[in-house]
Amino acid sequence: MKHRIIDSPLGPLTLVADASGVLCALYNDQQKYYPDAAALGERDDTIAADAVTQLGEYFAGTRSAFSVATAAVGTAFQHQVWAALGEIPAGQTRTYGEVATALGKPGASRAVGAATGRNPISIIVPCHRLVGASGAMTGYAGGVQRKVWLLEHERTLIP
Repeated sequence: MKHRIIDSPLGPLTLVADASGVLCALYNDQQKYYPDAAALGERDDTIAADAVTQLGEYFAGTRSAFSVATAAVGTAFQHQVWAALGEIPAGQTRTYGEVATALGKPGASRAVGAATGRNPISIIVPCHRLVGASGAMTGYAGGVQRKVWLLEHERTLIP
């Protein structure tokens, strides 16, 4: 594993790539479940160049979807949830229950929430697009204020 840190409107972002150079994590500064330094590997500011470029475009308002190769580590259910998150269009939201139902598991909204909370590739795998049943801005491992910022930003993006 290797990592690099980039600046963003949300503060520093840490990108982690595996030995093949594939992105396996993207963390907000001080996010919940942020790994210890040893898990990040050595710092290498040349890794994940495609992700850095696409994130720059996203924050500049010229990109609304990502095409970065990823290799997140998780259970089969977590991967199903993370894939479902990628189907939510930029600037739109779904509830945890809606995602659970779409996965054929109505009533599994808490499991969807747990899987979402463990999403290791924030922003690119858009877990910020999930809201509570009432539409409330509930939990986000990077902080609810970042979630709100991301959703507001996405509503201004060029399609």
